[in-house]
Amino acid sequence: MKVSIIGGGGLVGSCAAYALQCGGLVREIALIDLNANLAAGHALDLMHGAPSIADQLLTSGGYEHVPDSDIVCITAGLRRKPDESRLDLINRNTDLFVSILSEVQKVGLKKSAIVLVVSNPVDILTSVAAMKLGLPISQVIGLGTQLDTIRFCSLISDALKTSPTQTKAIILGEHGDSMVPVWSSATVGSLPLEKYPGWNSQLAEKIFTRTKGSGAECISKKGGAGFAVGIAIRDVIHAIALDQNRILPVSTVQDGACYGIRDVAISVPTVVGRSGAVGRVEIDLWPREIQGLKASAAAIKPTLETVVKRIG
Repeated sequence: MKVSIIGGGGLVGSCAAYALQCGGLVREIALIDLNANLAAGHALDLMHGAPSIADQLLTSGGYEHVPDSDIVCITAGLRRKPDESRLDLINRNTDLFVSILSEVQKVGLKKSAIVLVVSNPVDILTSVAAMKLGLPISQVIGLGTQLDTIRFCSLISDALKTSPTQTKAIILGEHGDSMVPVWSSATVGSLPLEKYPGWNSQLAEKIFTRTKGSGAECISKKGGAGFAVGIAIRDVIHAIALDQNRILPVSTVQDGACYGIRDVAISVPTVVGRSGAVGRVEIDLWPREIQGLKASAAAIKPTLETVVKRIG
């Protein structure tokens, strides 16, 4: 399997490439970036580590890599400022994103190719990609709240001193301010979180507040998030590569089949396999979680409508 990362010279793109290299599953990783020299440097650095990991091709170049790619991962974008919401990025990032889609269209995609959108605001840009590329909506996936979900689990684990891999919880909705924490199904080692020693509503609120602010916290402390984003991207790509039919909170254009939400890309429990988003699962939620999810979709729609009018 070949994965091309557009924006591969940047922090997120290079971290995704490293995570994929360490995963050892994909055969070829191609880094595409406006800064060709930086992308080439990352590819060379990754290639040097290949003998200790897996038999992979680590390359760089331009859009000529796209036509034979199984997955095209778009990470290119301008960084979010510490006090800027993800939705505020839309006016600065839409033109760049549309220009990337135009280049992808010029060279063409495999009929079976999956496009994974990581650039922010990811839900808006996932809708834009689905509109512009003309692919089945199942083949256009946004990273969505997969990153928020692993951040969420890590913070729960840290607060309770539990095993991170046994701490299970999920974030749904917008990858942004209106994201929805799903406490109703959260567990540690299959024990409902609400029954775990030391758990209380005050701790829950503290953890969720920090989850929402994790991106800004990383920006303020180190200039931007990279490692965990790369891991989240790897989670989605491995689910595709291995045809896992794994349920992940990724963003896809909704058609009303899940919680009655339609005509907006947002994260719901999604079955991800070799053909992309092969299904959705309407898990049981508390009434306030359903209300929050619908409110999150409603919060995105006005911005999406403005963008659609702007780009035509």
